[in-house]
Amino acid sequence: MKLYSPLALLLLLLLPVLAYLMVRKKGTAAVRFPSLGELRNCPASWRLRFRPVLVAARLVCLGLLIVALARPREETVLSEVSTEGVAIEAVVDHSGSMQTEMDYYGDKQNRLDVVKKVLAAFISGDNKAFAGRASDLIGLVTFARYADTTCPLVLGHDVLLEFLDETEIVRLRSEDGTAIGDAIALAAARLKKAEEEMERRKVQMGLAAGSGSEGEREPSFEIKSKAIILLTDGRHNAGRYRPLEAAELAKEWGIKIYTIGIGSAQAYTTIETMMGSFKIPTHQELDETLLTAIAEKTGGVYGRADDAEALRQIVRRIDELEKTEVKTYQYAQYSEDFWPWALGGLLVLVSEMLAGCTIFRKVP
Repeated sequence: MKLYSPLALLLLLLLPVLAYLMVRKKGTAAVRFPSLGELRNCPASWRLRFRPVLVAARLVCLGLLIVALARPREETVLSEVSTEGVAIEAVVDHSGSMQTEMDYYGDKQNRLDVVKKVLAAFISGDNKAFAGRASDLIGLVTFARYADTTCPLVLGHDVLLEFLDETEIVRLRSEDGTAIGDAIALAAARLKKAEEEMERRKVQMGLAAGSGSEGEREPSFEIKSKAIILLTDGRHNAGRYRPLEAAELAKEWGIKIYTIGIGSAQAYTTIETMMGSFKIPTHQELDETLLTAIAEKTGGVYGRADDAEALRQIVRRIDELEKTEVKTYQYAQYSEDFWPWALGGLLVLVSEMLAGCTIFRKVP
């Protein structure tokens, strides 16, 4: 509970003074007697003994009204809007070769599943190696023979994590392949138009500059840097754009590309048959020369991940490189809670007046 006018509580300091004056006050006699000696020996009734309750009730009434005057209220945070951050496109290979098994801390899982888990920790944080990227625009591009925008750049990452979790290995042979150039070109184009896309969304939601009052206007988001994180285990063999040509475009647009090669010298794929499960060795097609050249051309870095821990270390290094000072605005809604105090004071006052006119009535 927060108070809108906490200084109003200083009026509570007057209550002890008021109580002293009310108890000390002595009125003149309503009826004069020649002698009160005999009356002093009369026992006091319970009404007389409890009459100071009226004074206490009046003071409680004043105390409740003073608290109501301070306007207690509850705060509910509706949203926290970042105004500065990094725009990142995660470009994930989901071709057939990503079905190859990879060590995940003693367990064997396919490469795509390991990549999805590490990226999820990078995006939302895991209270260990990653703090999360809550203030950054992040999108998802997946590719095999064709590159697709699986999730546009978003600040709210719940929907992004859902799309990432639903990403699967391509099942049709006609869609299998490794179009690294097309994936880089698509991700770079998305990042180049990131500011325009954000302004378009604001216009659609009525949040563009000049569409509302000064207090209702959403602060503009400033992109400090743009980056692509490319994760693949294959060699470029499909698509329209050559990888280095796409990287040159990214460089012209001020976009860094961090490349991660997923591979292992001893790679296996588990095949389920009617006779049981069989492990089949797979050929390593990782083109490290190309991935290194792409990263160096744009000012990024290349790393090779043979297991989950190596992948986490590479992504953690990228996480540390792409840091920026974050400014945020917080929107909150307040609900006024003064009325229970005011109502309580009113009920105490009414009870005190009724008791003074009935049970504790003075005669004459």
